[in-house]
Amino acid sequence: MPTDVIMPALGMAQETGTVVAWKKHAGDQVVKGEPLLEVETDKAVVEVESPATGTLASITAEDGAEVPVGVAIAVILSSGESPPQSLGRPSAPSEARLQPASPKARRLAAESGLGLGAIAGTGPGGAVVSTDLPEAAEESELEVGRTWRIMAERTATAWAAPHFYLTREVMAEGLLAAKSDKVTVTDLLVKLSAATLKRHPQLCSAWRQGHLVKSRRISIGVAVASEDGLTVPVLHDADRKSLAEISAWREGAVERARSHRLHPDDLEGGVLTISNLGMHGVDAFTAIINGGQASILSVGRIAERPVARNGKVEVAQTMILTLGCDHRAVDGARGALFLKDLVAAIEEAR
Repeated sequence: MPTDVIMPALGMAQETGTVVAWKKHAGDQVVKGEPLLEVETDKAVVEVESPATGTLASITAEDGAEVPVGVAIAVILSSGESPPQSLGRPSAPSEARLQPASPKARRLAAESGLGLGAIAGTGPGGAVVSTDLPEAAEESELEVGRTWRIMAERTATAWAAPHFYLTREVMAEGLLAAKSDKVTVTDLLVKLSAATLKRHPQLCSAWRQGHLVKSRRISIGVAVASEDGLTVPVLHDADRKSLAEISAWREGAVERARSHRLHPDDLEGGVLTISNLGMHGVDAFTAIINGGQASILSVGRIAERPVARNGKVEVAQTMILTLGCDHRAVDGARGALFLKDLVAAIEEAR
């Protein structure tokens, strides 16, 4: 029987997804697992794979269309099969004209009393964007990309959590000795953080709808910046991975994040995020916790700094770590104990 292509959901609060671009067209032959389309959700722009092998048919959501999650937007037909009589919930013409329109275009149109139905859109799939509106010509706002808008919305939501921060300066000679052309400081921190989390299960929990929910897996996100914005791919079961596996995953995840080829599974399940700005010369900073997680580790640069050793002042290679925690899931004492053990693991690294 025909296999539905479904608008995916990446979170419990997500209600809709937007088709960014189809990589295949109706009538094309597709293979199970190959990239089929790009979809924008409330978390990121992700790549949706074909759920079956066959012929793509009955596409009901064109580029720019906003569709409720769980709704079929196309089908994959096996040899000899016919498309179903109806599929998904296509919008009426007047409604469809409003649904691809960008949020900024809808806002400006409402403020100016303009109807979007008569405006020719230049965005994806004919979507109306702000520059299509004559009254928007004098606006100085920038039309940001999807990834940036998602980042802005998610960080604003995440900031509502009660954050607190703990900071430690760490001797980093061991990290420098352990890193190589293939293995980065971030890779080492993923490995050491995962091992430390096994001894601190409270930090593998998250506060959700009035309940403290513990994850059975130790999965760690790594913040990836690009010209489009910030995304956080997640390495599942990081505590079971070798350094070589972590390094290979990180290299691939960065490339997929920057080329909008992340899969839905790449963004779910993290318990801790590592955000490293050391390569940009930042000494220390306080990051915003990634939504649905309990903590985030902000990593500054490794630099020569004065330290006290055996009653004398010496120069040593150190870095500054800042652990941000959601106080609903982690209290100060538990956060401090985790950071203490992580610092010890870093300083013992070789």
